[in-house]
Amino acid sequence: MKDFNTDRFRHDGDKSFKLKKAPTKVDDLYEDDDHYEALLRQQAAEIDKWQEMMFSQNRYGLLTIFQALDAAGKDGTIQHVFTGTNPAGVKVYSFKRPTDQELDHDFLWRSWRELPERGMIGIFNRSYYEEVLVTKVHPEILTQNQRLPEKATNDLDKLFKHRYEAIRNMETFLYRNGFPTVKFYLHVSKKEQAERLIERIKDQEKNWKFQEGDVKERDFWDDYQDAYETCINETATDNAPWYVIPADDKKNMRLLVGRIIIDELKKLPIANPEPDDKRFKELQKLIAVIQAQ
Repeated sequence: MKDFNTDRFRHDGDKSFKLKKAPTKVDDLYEDDDHYEALLRQQAAEIDKWQEMMFSQNRYGLLTIFQALDAAGKDGTIQHVFTGTNPAGVKVYSFKRPTDQELDHDFLWRSWRELPERGMIGIFNRSYYEEVLVTKVHPEILTQNQRLPEKATNDLDKLFKHRYEAIRNMETFLYRNGFPTVKFYLHVSKKEQAERLIERIKDQEKNWKFQEGDVKERDFWDDYQDAYETCINETATDNAPWYVIPADDKKNMRLLVGRIIIDELKKLPIANPEPDDKRFKELQKLIAVIQAQ
C-alpha cells in the first residue's frame, strides 16, 4: 500500500488554497479488489469502535459534511465508509432544495435541526454550504426565490461575506460545545464527471440517478470551481478543516475518507468510562436477586 498520509488533503486556513493545484486522482492505496475490501472493512470496524467509545462517554459528537459536484460519489462514499458502523450511532441527512417552510427561516435553520446528538456521528449529504455555492453561481436564487430583505441583496459580495462569517461562527460554536466539524469536498475532474453521467444514461438501471439539470450545470463548471475555492479559503479552520479528496477513483476516495474520519475521531479526548469498583461490587449482589426470581 502506498502513501496513506491524509495531511496533504487537509486545509485549515493556514495558507491560501488553489483548487487547480488539487489532484483529482492519486496512486492506488490498495493492491487489488480483495485488498480494497479488506481495508474498507478494517476502517469500518475502527470507526464503529470509536463511535461506540464516543457514545459511552457521551460528551462529544462529530459532524461530517460531504460536498461535491454531480456524480462525484457522495452517496456511495457515505454508504461504503459507514457500512459496519452501528446504525444507531450515525445520523444521515440529505439536503435537497429548500422547502417553503425552510425558506421562511434563515439559511442555517434547517441545518441546526439535523445536527447530531452527543455520542453520534452526523453525516450531511450536502449542507448549508449550498447557500454559498449554488447561490453564488446562480445569484437569481437569492434575488428571486429566497425571501430576503431587498437591502440584503443589494450588495451580494457583502451578503456572501456575512454568510461565510456566519458559517465560521456556527462551526466554532459547535466545536466549543463538543461537536467538531469535518468537511469533505470530493474533487472530480470534468472528464470523469462526463463519463459517469453518460454511464447513467446508458445503463437503464442507473437512469433514476440522472437529471437533465446535471448537464446544464456543466456549463457553469468554472464558476463552481471558483465558488468552491473561495468557500474553502473562507471557511477552513483548524477546528473545522476541509479535506479536498481526489474523486476520480471511487475506491481511493472511500479509503481516504474513512482514514480521515478515524484520525479526526482519535483527536478527540474520548475514552470508555473508567470502571468503578464500588459500583461493580454493588452490581454483583444483584446476580443472586435475578437468579432467585
